[in-house]
Amino acid sequence: MTRYHETILRLLEQLANTQATALEDTAQAIFASLKTDGVWHVFGSGHSHTLAEEAFHRAGGLVPVNAIQEVFLTPLTPPAVSGQLERLPGVAKVLLDGHDLRPGEVLMVISNSGINAVPVEIALEAKARGLTVVALTSLAHSRRMRSRHASGKRLFEIADIVLDNCGVPGDGAVRYDGMPGRVAPTSLLAGSYLINSLVCRVVELFLAAGLAPPVYVSANVPEGDEHNHTLEARYRGRIRGL
Repeated sequence: MTRYHETILRLLEQLANTQATALEDTAQAIFASLKTDGVWHVFGSGHSHTLAEEAFHRAGGLVPVNAIQEVFLTPLTPPAVSGQLERLPGVAKVLLDGHDLRPGEVLMVISNSGINAVPVEIALEAKARGLTVVALTSLAHSRRMRSRHASGKRLFEIADIVLDNCGVPGDGAVRYDGMPGRVAPTSLLAGSYLINSLVCRVVELFLAAGLAPPVYVSANVPEGDEHNHTLEARYRGRIRGL
């Protein structure tokens, strides 16, 4: 446990030292959209779906967040099946057609490897629709791999802004003698740090502009439900599930 603890402390320091500019650019793009009643869209497949959920519908998070999620692209479907579906061309357009995406809004595409067909096509399709695309990915991993998409492009080569989770190739970060690979991935922890850093910065921008940040409070505190339902009513029809 000590080795992972030390690894994570170094990683957080690296993220803080290297991602400040990309975080600021992303926060400014999100704020520019949200202050005019836009929505921040997030997509992740495989284990990255949990990071899309980190941004979506939770206490302390922003209300105008739309998670583009389908169970068949997550490990909740048998992994042997979902892994193949993530590589299937043509899925992305069908997914995005089920959401209200508007020019000028931000879509974050979360993919550690950034090489599979669905996240790459999500990014391409979103750009074609006039959205700002933010990639949350591992540059160290993605730069070493070939794209599985017909364009030959990897996610970081398409996005307008790239957030690097600073993970090592393969994601596992701790090596033990006598083992062929590493254990203890870092992409989810790093992604959560980056996403919640964005939430904080967007809130700061709202406050600096004299605007009330649209933030969820816990439904398990007095008047939490009333507060949340009032905010959600502003975005009903824009966020699937509300």
